[in-house]
Amino acid sequence: MQRMKYPWALLCVPPSNHSELWEEMDLNNNTEKANENVHSVAKQEGALVKSLSRKPNGITLLEKAKEKLLQNNTIQTSRCPRHLKIKNWETGTILQDALHHEAKEVLNCQNKVCQGSLMNPKGLIRGPREEPIPRDKLLLQATEFIHLFYNTLQKAETEEHTTRLEAVAQEIERTGTYQLTNEELIFATKQAWRNAPRCIGRIQWSNLQVFDARSCTNAKEMFEHLCRHLEYATNGGNIRSTITVFPHRTDGKHDFRIWNNQLIQYAGYQMPDGSIVGDPAKVEFTQLCIQLGWRAKYGCFDVLPLVLQANGQDPELFELPPELILEVSMEHPTYEWFKDLDLKWYAVPAVSNMLLEVGGLEFTACPFNGWYMGTEIGVRDFCDVRRYNILQEVGRRMGLETNKLSSLWKDKAVIEVNIAVLHSFQKQSITIMDHHSAAESFMKYMQNEYRIRGGCPADWVWLVPPISGSITPLFHQEMLNYIISPFYYYQVEAWKTHIWKDEKHKPKKREIRFCIWAKAVFFASSLMRRAMAVRVKATVLYATETGKSETLARKLGDMFNCAFSTKVTCMGDYNLKDLEKESLLLVVTSTFGNGDAPSNGKTLQNALLSMKQLSNKFRYAVFGLGSSMYPEFCAFARLVHQKLAQLGAFPVSPMGEGDELNGQEEAFRNWAVLTFQTACEIFDIRGKHKILLPKEYTCKETWNPKDFRIVYDSRPLDLEKALGDIHGKNVVPLTLKFRQNLQSSQSSRVTMLIKLSCEASQEINYLPGDHLGIFPENREASVDGIISRVADAPPFNEIFRLETCCDRGYWTPYKKFPACTLSQALMHFLDVTSPPSQQLLRSFSQLAEDKSEKERLNLLCHNLEEYNKWKFYNSPTILEVLEEFPSIRLSTSFLLTQLPLLKPRYYSISSSQDWVPQELHLTVAVVSYRSRNGKGPVHHGVCSAWLNAMAPKKTIPCFIRSAAGFQLPKDPRKPCILIGPGTGIAPFRSFWQQRHFDLEKKGIQGRGLILLFGCRHSSLDHLYREEMEEMHRKGILQEVYTAYSREPGNPKDLLRKELEAEVYKLLHEEEGHLYVCGDIRMASEVAKTLKEMFAKKLSLTEEEAEDYCFQLKRQKRYKEDIFGATFPKENQRTMEEIKTEGPIKVLQTQAQLKL
Repeated sequence: MQRMKYPWALLCVPPSNHSELWEEMDLNNNTEKANENVHSVAKQEGALVKSLSRKPNGITLLEKAKEKLLQNNTIQTSRCPRHLKIKNWETGTILQDALHHEAKEVLNCQNKVCQGSLMNPKGLIRGPREEPIPRDKLLLQATEFIHLFYNTLQKAETEEHTTRLEAVAQEIERTGTYQLTNEELIFATKQAWRNAPRCIGRIQWSNLQVFDARSCTNAKEMFEHLCRHLEYATNGGNIRSTITVFPHRTDGKHDFRIWNNQLIQYAGYQMPDGSIVGDPAKVEFTQLCIQLGWRAKYGCFDVLPLVLQANGQDPELFELPPELILEVSMEHPTYEWFKDLDLKWYAVPAVSNMLLEVGGLEFTACPFNGWYMGTEIGVRDFCDVRRYNILQEVGRRMGLETNKLSSLWKDKAVIEVNIAVLHSFQKQSITIMDHHSAAESFMKYMQNEYRIRGGCPADWVWLVPPISGSITPLFHQEMLNYIISPFYYYQVEAWKTHIWKDEKHKPKKREIRFCIWAKAVFFASSLMRRAMAVRVKATVLYATETGKSETLARKLGDMFNCAFSTKVTCMGDYNLKDLEKESLLLVVTSTFGNGDAPSNGKTLQNALLSMKQLSNKFRYAVFGLGSSMYPEFCAFARLVHQKLAQLGAFPVSPMGEGDELNGQEEAFRNWAVLTFQTACEIFDIRGKHKILLPKEYTCKETWNPKDFRIVYDSRPLDLEKALGDIHGKNVVPLTLKFRQNLQSSQSSRVTMLIKLSCEASQEINYLPGDHLGIFPENREASVDGIISRVADAPPFNEIFRLETCCDRGYWTPYKKFPACTLSQALMHFLDVTSPPSQQLLRSFSQLAEDKSEKERLNLLCHNLEEYNKWKFYNSPTILEVLEEFPSIRLSTSFLLTQLPLLKPRYYSISSSQDWVPQELHLTVAVVSYRSRNGKGPVHHGVCSAWLNAMAPKKTIPCFIRSAAGFQLPKDPRKPCILIGPGTGIAPFRSFWQQRHFDLEKKGIQGRGLILLFGCRHSSLDHLYREEMEEMHRKGILQEVYTAYSREPGNPKDLLRKELEAEVYKLLHEEEGHLYVCGDIRMASEVAKTLKEMFAKKLSLTEEEAEDYCFQLKRQKRYKEDIFGATFPKENQRTMEEIKTEGPIKVLQTQAQLKL
């Protein structure tokens, strides 16, 4: 047999081999120290080589080492290993960790996921082996350990060192493994404890008592060793840190294992009624012990037997002698009743299921113990829900408000339980440590380790005690978690991997129960498969920008699941190939911008428009959501409905439309029920007349005061978090830094430049063209006026939450918004300014006590024409409705459940983050008008008026909404035409600021922007005039064209002939980009003008010109950022004029701009 060569090159590796780990520059400027270390290492390696060259069999190995060196060409000086800095946020102390370079394995983190909070990550678990460790791999790891051992003893490069290395190599060559000396074993066990990142008591690592049980051969001997271990460790209550080490793993088939998690642990019994007696965490292992022959006692604190496996044989049971088990009965220093709980716990926490890895050897049985930290028993063992779970009983006996979380009863109770544990142990003079002392000792240990070893592996998640958190020093200390050898690993439970030698003794599974359960599951699943297999498949597609369409789509899916096999999918995730496989397609979608699809619906839109015919003529139904404020109301939904019909699909029901301003929810319910009933008829669904639909579709929605109740709370409102949870946004508070009126002092209107600032620590990133969403506040006068009409209004500063009674009769939190005061709810969360919908008026009619008012409300909620006339004339707020119908008797729960949510207001950002870091600018027109043809009360824009009245340095809850379809082209050489009248200039200011930054700071010369701007008067409301002129002088704006709609002799279409040829050239010939920002009607007028221009220039029909413009949008070269009518009074006029003139001829009171 060829003799195994010992890899001496491991100890003579040139520094260049190490440099792969140290390629980063030394951030701590320790270059001088690094060179000293490198020279020292080189000196040691040289000495070791010399010592080896004196040995006869070392000469050959030295030749191999030299050959290894020649392969690396040259020896380079390595850089200093990069230190990782960790900070103590309480003291400001910085520690530098270099020890992590010795880490052996990837622990918890992956490229995209941190698994640091997992209980048992894969990196900490060693499973069984089916064959021995390969000799070469074992030799490498043995070398590292022997080197570490002799370095620690300061005997490196000595004759003793090299002799031991040769002996290990020869033993591995001969037997496939090797044995540690007694000194090496003691060193390894202590070093592994020292390296244990989850142990808070490591300051005692050097005091570990080691019992060598490697000569053990059978389970009986194992038991005797363990009895000696417990006797020594217990020491009459003066607990001593102890470990007993059994033979290491060889081929994986002769393992020594202790099947118990701890040497002492209490049983848990699953009773016939499902209850548990004892420790719930030990139910599975207790059942195993019973099946192995242990006689259960069915007490709460029965000590389980030891289940021991020796040399790979089947396990044997051993009862621990009672005299070896020291237990502590629990009592409290002040609460006499605590004794009545009959609690006790064992004194020695001896962990017995871990694996010691050292030098490639795996010791699968090495029980060890320290002593308890009080919270391990008081918090985890006694109070965890999946353990003894005594917290509720303790709180009840203490007289705490256990039905009210805000009373902090859990915190009070758990403290008293811990006091009882510490008191009980100390009373019997049994070693225990409180968590504060343990934390302090670990901090001292950690500092010593950084001084001695340059690091300390530590798992923050595990080390911070389960109570007291930030009042312990550990909470504030950053830590690094890594594995260095020697190390204690977790193991897979032995009973899950053991291969039984005697099948008669193998525990039997609960065959009857499992069989019954399996049959029941199989029978139920088979029935379900049969039912679903014969059901008609239905697909519900949704496209949304705000989430409303998704909510309704899922409700529709729930309804159709009553009779169909239904799947709900976002259009953006839909496989277009499945379109030809559909039987029933249901579409719920909103419309975005100027009649466009939402971003996640564009792929389906393009696919439908490119399709010529469907081979599969499926059934379909479409429901559109939108606002009648926009001329292109439900345009995308109508497009889908019409296109599917053109392709040959058959509609199940007429298209449904839900108007945000008028009973959207009710319209959806009516359409959904009609569609479902019709679909059942068309597909001849069996038992269709007996199908029970969800309750919300079958009963007429009315408000029932018995369904809600007020519960007082004490938790203060976290506004930003609440708004983020309600609206699903990442809300950040910005500060009002500056506000300036951009209009002339002679102007009757106000347009503000608002500058908001954010702290450096806040993460808020945006691009030119993006939007800022702002959560405004309602006016205080309106809120107070409403509260004065609430019959059961809580005290002004009283915090409460709303609860609702579910179908099962118990009360659950109303999740629309969190606990707050009534004024906070009306101020921040509820819309009190928008005209009420017909649905809300129907609810108001329930509360009206005057007969004539009730009749009037019923007329308005049932007669759409009368309702529209009333709404557009009055544009009433909630307070004005209450003033018009004073007999309405309001309640708090009614307001909170029936009023709609106050929606965020969106503004185009008027700044570049590169140009003004930590700032964000807005251009805001302050809205103020009178209803009732100018004779009614003054109405103010909710957000604009709030911003205009706000004091500087006040915070504003905000979030960024990306406008990916309205951003500058990536190629700055492409021509850009910007059209924006009035406040439509807002995003274009961010454009020119970005181009200015690119030119000034980056030296990027982009093509000048062409700006078309319109307003009323050049002297009154020409916004950013000076900036425009400056940008024009610098070439950022190539041309600036203006139109003033209220100045005599200045036609609105003055620019048409001048620009027609240039616009055509830039868009058609040079593939430029067109940006339009402003009112929806202005955008429609621009679109009409463009179509006429292309039809004329390219000799296209009207339909071809429209398709040409559509292609520009698909290529993302025609981009729109548009909004609805500015003033509600214009809505009324718009509704009337659209009927007679069509939307294109309706002109906004702002300047209108034509090309």
